[in-house]
Amino acid sequence: MGMTATPSLTKDTALSPTTSQEWISTTTANEIADWIREQNSILLLTHAKPDGDALGSSIALARAINIASETSGAACKAECWYAAPMPSWAKTIIGNTKAKTIEDNQPMPGAFDPEGILITDTGSWNQLAPFAEFLKTRLDRTTIIDHHLQGDAEIATRRLIDSSAAAAVQPVAEICCILLGVDSPADLPVEIAMPLYVGLATDTGWFKHSNVDGRVMRLAGQLLDTGVNHTSIFAMLYQRDRTSRFKLMARALESMEIIKEKNAAIMTVTLQDFKDTKAGPGETGGFVDLPQSVAAIRVVAILTEQKDADGVFTKISLRSKPDEWEGKPAVDVNAVCNTLGGGGHARASGAKIRKPLEEAKQMLIAALP
Repeated sequence: MGMTATPSLTKDTALSPTTSQEWISTTTANEIADWIREQNSILLLTHAKPDGDALGSSIALARAINIASETSGAACKAECWYAAPMPSWAKTIIGNTKAKTIEDNQPMPGAFDPEGILITDTGSWNQLAPFAEFLKTRLDRTTIIDHHLQGDAEIATRRLIDSSAAAAVQPVAEICCILLGVDSPADLPVEIAMPLYVGLATDTGWFKHSNVDGRVMRLAGQLLDTGVNHTSIFAMLYQRDRTSRFKLMARALESMEIIKEKNAAIMTVTLQDFKDTKAGPGETGGFVDLPQSVAAIRVVAILTEQKDADGVFTKISLRSKPDEWEGKPAVDVNAVCNTLGGGGHARASGAKIRKPLEEAKQMLIAALP
């Protein structure tokens, strides 16, 4: 493959079935491509409230699967299911790819029973809760491609986990190349490269987060070589906000509490805030990054009050940064979220707590080092 400049995603992860309950890779990109070719139908899933990496990885892979099937004359067709809420730009990414959005409390579509299920950008029951009942009877046909530090290994014995990747689209890009028989992501069709670039750009904060490395920039360059228009993608992602988002942002910033002894800033967004500003749950994206511009702040959290069929709960998103001047390392927010039943990455993580917002905030403060 022409991706030789990128270290093998699975160089030390081909493991025996006896380790299948550990959150580690049990297969390779080539083996997943072979498994895909054996299926007559594939359903792609990702975490609820999908972001750029979730949408980008699933849409790119669905398109690669369908193009490869058309080329080979095989019957395999792929479609995507998403659990709402969706970002405002989701329709632009999805385009004409077959996809369904499952609204809150809506039952799963009953007509489609896929031979294979492919989950990207998560391996957590919490994040897959809307699909849980559907998945539990189909775990033997499920495969996971992820880059997070934790997950529930029981969901799939076939797992490709690259926790060193900044985004799930990185291992997905390799699989797309294998499926289409091309040497490099630079040779992918632009309709596949575009969602891959969306996932890479969003999960790196438009290439400014600490997870950016040579692999990220090489892949970004290769995707741009396909004809991806990064300026139009930036405009789609960051220059199409509604005024309601700014009203909600003002509420979040107004709520900010500084925990001096922990160098932390905590913001809260209530159900009433959403109602008053007429904003949707998907409009809080990026809020958690704002207080990081304050020199003394090393940890930022935003707590969002939400409600589902089981009642009110609190969603927590955490970000951290090192103190470059004092030489202090960044707080491991993945470890913090582990204590709250969540997880993610060392510098960006989250959790969902079945507690009222104020109680959840006190739990978070107690968990911060």
